[in-house]
Amino acid sequence: MACASCVSPVLDALINSLKGIETITDSAQVAKLSQDYHTFSPVLVPKLEGKVGDIVVRPANEAEVIKVAAACAKHRVPVTVRGAGTGNYGQCVPLHGGVILDMTRMQEIPWIKPGVARVEAGVKLAALDKKAREIGWEIRMAPSTYRTATIGGFIAGGSGGIGSIQYGLLTDRGNILALRVVTVEDEPRAIELRGDDVQKVNHAWGINGIITEVEIPLAPAYPWAEVIVTFDEFMTAAKFGQALGNADGMIKKLISVFASEIPQYFHALQEYIPEGTHPVFLIVAESSLEFLPGLVQQYDGQITYEKPAEEAAKGIHLAEFCWNHTTLHARSVDTAITYLQSMFPGDAWVGLHLRSLQLVEHMYHYFGDEVMMHLEFFRVNGAVVPGALQLVRYTTEERLNEIIRYHEEQGVSIANPHTYIIEDGGRKVIDPEQLKFKEIVDPYGLMNPGKSKVLQFQIPN
Repeated sequence: MACASCVSPVLDALINSLKGIETITDSAQVAKLSQDYHTFSPVLVPKLEGKVGDIVVRPANEAEVIKVAAACAKHRVPVTVRGAGTGNYGQCVPLHGGVILDMTRMQEIPWIKPGVARVEAGVKLAALDKKAREIGWEIRMAPSTYRTATIGGFIAGGSGGIGSIQYGLLTDRGNILALRVVTVEDEPRAIELRGDDVQKVNHAWGINGIITEVEIPLAPAYPWAEVIVTFDEFMTAAKFGQALGNADGMIKKLISVFASEIPQYFHALQEYIPEGTHPVFLIVAESSLEFLPGLVQQYDGQITYEKPAEEAAKGIHLAEFCWNHTTLHARSVDTAITYLQSMFPGDAWVGLHLRSLQLVEHMYHYFGDEVMMHLEFFRVNGAVVPGALQLVRYTTEERLNEIIRYHEEQGVSIANPHTYIIEDGGRKVIDPEQLKFKEIVDPYGLMNPGKSKVLQFQIPN
C-alpha cells in the first residue's frame, strides 16, 4: 500500500481472491470498523485521526481466515484483527491501512464441559457465560464491556476485570488453556498453543497470529448478589475493600471503590449514594452475604442497596459501572475527563498491603479532585491488591505526563492508556518469546504493524 495510485490494483486483486467471503468496501463502514474507544484519550485522538483500513473482511470460519491470511501474505497487505472494538489503546486501529479482519461472525461454541469451554474467537463473553451457566459453570473473568466484547479480543488486548478479585489476571498461569492461531505466511498454518505457550500470543495486540479458537477454564457458577456500601471517609472505604478482599472464605466477584466526586456520573444509582459519601460496589456470592453486615459495621459503613441473585437479570447491573465503564459514564457527562490505569505495589507478604493503601491515601490527597480515585481490587501472585482507574480532569498532555511521572516516582506502576505503542503502555518491553514467535507466524511483518518500537513496518513497493 505504498501510494494512492497503486492501492486499487492491489485491493482489486485481493478482493478477487476472496470471493465467497464477506467483504466491506463502503468507506463509511470501513472507517467505523477501523476504530475503538481510544477516544477516551485526548492524546491518542489526534495521533490516530484518519487512520482507517482499506477494506473489512468478515470470515465465517477458520478456512476463510486461512484464505484471507494467504491473500494478505501474497499481496503484502497489512492485516489488523478486530473483535468488537471495545479496547481503549487503538489496538485495532490500523496505522498502515490494509485489511480489517472482523472476527465477529465466528461465534461457534464447539463444546462446553464441566470446568472448561472451547469457543471460536468471535463469541461474545456474555453469550459464553450464559451457555456455561446451563451446566452450572461460568467464565472466570470479564471486562465491563462483557455484553459486547469477544473472547478473542479480550485475550488479545485485555488483562482482567470482573472476577479478577477471585481468579487473578489473564496472564496468570491456568487462566487460558489453549489458543489456536492462523499464521500470515504464503501458506498459512493453524497452530495450537497449549499451556504456557499461550503467552506467546496473550495480550500481544494482534501482532502474533490470528486467534481463531480459545480454550478457557470455567468457574463454578454462584448466585451473585449486588451490594452498595457507603462510607463517610474515602480511606475507610478503601480499607474495607482490602479487608473484604483478604477474607478468603467469602466469595467475591467485584470490589470497586469510588471517591465521592465520582457518583455524580452514575445517574441511575444516585438515590443509593448519599451526597458526599464514598461508595463501594460489590458483587458477592449469596452464600457469603451473611458475613457482610459484620464487616460493614466494623468499618462504620452503611448498606444502601442490595439486589438478590434472583433479580440479577433485571434492571441495573453494578458490573456496568465498574472498571472502565466508570470512565464511560463520566465521559458521557464531561468529555474533558480521561483516565489512568495504575497498580499499587503488593506482594504475598501482607505487610505490603499497608504500603499499598498508604500510597493510595497519598495520591488521593496529593491530587485532590484533579485525579478522582477509583480502585478495583484484584488478585496478583496470590495477594489481593488495589489497582486504580482514576478519572483525570484533563488540561494538557504535559500535565498528564507530570501526573503519570509522579505516580511512577512514588512506586505506582502505570499502564499508560495514552499510547498505542506496546512498550510505552503497561509492558515497557515486549516478551522476547513473543518476538521469536512473531518471526515464525508473521515473516513479512503484516500483522497490526506500527504498534511496537522494535517491529518496524516496511511498506512494500
